[in-house]
Amino acid sequence: MVVWISALLMVLLGGGWVVLNRIGGERYRQLSRLSMEGLRLQKLTPPLVYLLERSKVPMRFPIWFYRIQGSVQKLHGLRRSPEMTLLFMADALAYTWLIWIGGCIWSLLTGEPMGMIAGFGLGVLLPIALIRDMQKKVLLREQEIVMELPELLSKIVLLVGAGETVQRSIAHCVERSKDKNHPLYNELGRMLLEWEGGHPFQQAFEQFNKRCGVQEVSIFTTTVLLNFRRGGNDFALALRDLSRVLWEKRKAIGRTRGEQASSKLVFPMVVIFMIVIILLGAPAFMMMNM
Repeated sequence: MVVWISALLMVLLGGGWVVLNRIGGERYRQLSRLSMEGLRLQKLTPPLVYLLERSKVPMRFPIWFYRIQGSVQKLHGLRRSPEMTLLFMADALAYTWLIWIGGCIWSLLTGEPMGMIAGFGLGVLLPIALIRDMQKKVLLREQEIVMELPELLSKIVLLVGAGETVQRSIAHCVERSKDKNHPLYNELGRMLLEWEGGHPFQQAFEQFNKRCGVQEVSIFTTTVLLNFRRGGNDFALALRDLSRVLWEKRKAIGRTRGEQASSKLVFPMVVIFMIVIILLGAPAFMMMNM
């Protein structure tokens, strides 16, 4: 009975992918070629994107969809973020699809239902793990931006005090940090490209703020846009006050990271302690038994 059920499910899953690929795969072939870091099963996604759209998942679960879209926007930008969100969800669904097929093959070979049960459980848990991993990446990116922002402000204050304009100060900081693969300088580089391409400085700076999606960057953007025309000592003083607040924020993030690192060491230390006790205690017990 288990063999028949696993064979039927395997045929349904495999055949379903083929049918969906024939019906709607061609429409989404171009979408699967979008450059999106972290996706490993993009070639399998076109029929699954079609399935997600036909089942109206974004409309049925809007809160869940827009939460994922917010994370995608922060990691990959605002451009084509709805399509990228669907592509990410289809990639996660492809993992589920393959794991379910693998579980059916396991049950088919062993004749035990454990393969299907384990495959079903892993297929449900893995997309959740992928979403949580993306959210952790977003949090890490935000922390990196907040920790680097005081350094940037200190450099801008020095350059503005030396007579540079705000635009030239930011361009100089980006030029000096072009070897760093840092999210803050990457977004500032994009902002400078937009400004040099003809966009007004205010508009380019506001787009930079939206791409970062961090409250501290929003305060920095507001401070710059309100004071950059005044220049001189008033502008430098406003940035210096903001820099003090951000340095305190950086210290708080550093303390939090230190506490997290310490808590991660607890389990390995307990394991090592137990191993040492066993290594030291086992000979003593053996001698007592002798």
